[in-house]
Amino acid sequence: MTEAPRPLKQEQEQATDIVTQVAPGIFRTQLPANITGLGHVNMYVLEDERGVAVVDPGLPTKESWQAIQQRLKQIGVPLKRVHSVIITHSHPDHFGGAARIRDETQADIITHRLFRMWWDPSEPPDLEPEELAIIMRNPTEKPPWGGEPMVIPWKKSRFSRAQKNPERMFSTLTPTVRLREAERMTFARREWVALHTPGHTEDHLCLFDPEGGVLLSGDHVLPQITPHISGLSANDDPLALFFGSLDKVGALGPQVNLVLPAHGHPFHNLSERTEEIKQHHLERLQRLRDTSATLGRPASVMEMSTHLFSVR
Repeated sequence: MTEAPRPLKQEQEQATDIVTQVAPGIFRTQLPANITGLGHVNMYVLEDERGVAVVDPGLPTKESWQAIQQRLKQIGVPLKRVHSVIITHSHPDHFGGAARIRDETQADIITHRLFRMWWDPSEPPDLEPEELAIIMRNPTEKPPWGGEPMVIPWKKSRFSRAQKNPERMFSTLTPTVRLREAERMTFARREWVALHTPGHTEDHLCLFDPEGGVLLSGDHVLPQITPHISGLSANDDPLALFFGSLDKVGALGPQVNLVLPAHGHPFHNLSERTEEIKQHHLERLQRLRDTSATLGRPASVMEMSTHLFSVR
């Protein structure tokens, strides 16, 4: 008997051209992002008297660029009215369209203070000691868990060219506004508070509207899948750093009426979801302990991964 296909998780759903007003002045649009485990990126459009700010304008592909223009047209906003691009973190499916929007409109590029492209060896300007403690490693170094870097055959790697020559595929972005923790900005006639939420990346930024109870959560908190934890951290315990960031936003739970994630559908149960994500990681850690005890010998990261991600 043929096994029925597993239902798609929300984050895997393909992008549609449906535009939804999720809150006054805030529209959810979807951009195509056919990469492993994902089918779309939510580009939120924040409308105000100046025009619009867009959040996470997708991949640097022709298909995504066409979708950006079409979604804005559906809302009734010409591209030239984009005054700001907010990037939640330094992954291509979130910053990929920013450079072209900037070139077309001279829009501000707004990120967390620690934002940088992974191939750029320069540090963000004016870092403070506590920020230096969590800045990203140089990705050309050996993995922080030891051993040699994993080699992926180029035919099996969708982004092999990007891995070798990322600067040829992505324009290097220089943010015009770098937000500090608790700094405030106004978009969609709302005041948003910057929340630094390292874990998925070291530069991850969430924005919280305390008056309306809206949280732009990026990849930090997703409705059905759990984000991977950055291995490029200089922090001794990146998972603990991520848990701290989950606790930070989870504590806002009673104040948050609506969570707007970068993938999947908007949701409401923020505190419950942050605890579910933590529990998922704790269960995976226990599986690794059990596997190690069963093997009774040292094992490589690749070997352990086959046990961690095997279907059961």
